[in-house]
Amino acid sequence: MVKLIITAITLFPFLFAGEISASERPKGLEDRGPLTKITFIHHKKGMAKPEGIGKGNNISCYGFLGKGVYWKNNLPRTLYVNTESFTGLDSNFVLTAISNSAEEWDSAIVKDLYSTSIASASANWDDASPDGQSELVQSLYPDAGVIAVTNVWGYFAGPINTREIVDFDILFNSSFAWGDATSDSSKMDLANIATHELGHGWGLGDIYQSGCSLVTMYGYSTEGEISKRSLESADISGLTRLYY
Repeated sequence: MVKLIITAITLFPFLFAGEISASERPKGLEDRGPLTKITFIHHKKGMAKPEGIGKGNNISCYGFLGKGVYWKNNLPRTLYVNTESFTGLDSNFVLTAISNSAEEWDSAIVKDLYSTSIASASANWDDASPDGQSELVQSLYPDAGVIAVTNVWGYFAGPINTREIVDFDILFNSSFAWGDATSDSSKMDLANIATHELGHGWGLGDIYQSGCSLVTMYGYSTEGEISKRSLESADISGLTRLYY
């Protein structure tokens, strides 16, 4: 079952790198609630039925993590990629695919979302709490029907002007055979899935309406698919509404 899981981080006191304590925050920030995690689970087409929030609608074909929820600080982002964790894939291929995916979003609007991708053997998929680095790894996920999982941390409640994203991490499930689907349609295309997952990192939700099946943020994928590598007008419209 497709789930968007929202979890409040209860490890206190937790201070995200570069933040100040609640008592030191400017007036209004102290009531924005705890640091919270939203988890997006990306299923293979036909493996689960969607539920939860962030679905958008047939008219717009885009949706958000929440009203006023986007990056307000710490941009552009450096992506830390554990290239060694991608079984059977050349490190340069992995970095290039992910960099191209990030550039696809970055070039869609006149705002620097993305800086660079760096190979890092120490990059982990953080599930308990964020470390301030946006990390991408391949690892085994217990549900074989799940292609990828993205954790997005931020402040999603409280006054709208205090809401923001502060970190995200992406896991690519190693139970699938990954690669370049243009040369081998039996592979799960890395750039295709990375572009979709990075959309969550920037603040966009999943879309499940059949009339929106061609957009990058459509919530299902399968082997051989490459359509999510490039953005559709709805994806760009959603991103533009967030940041302008």
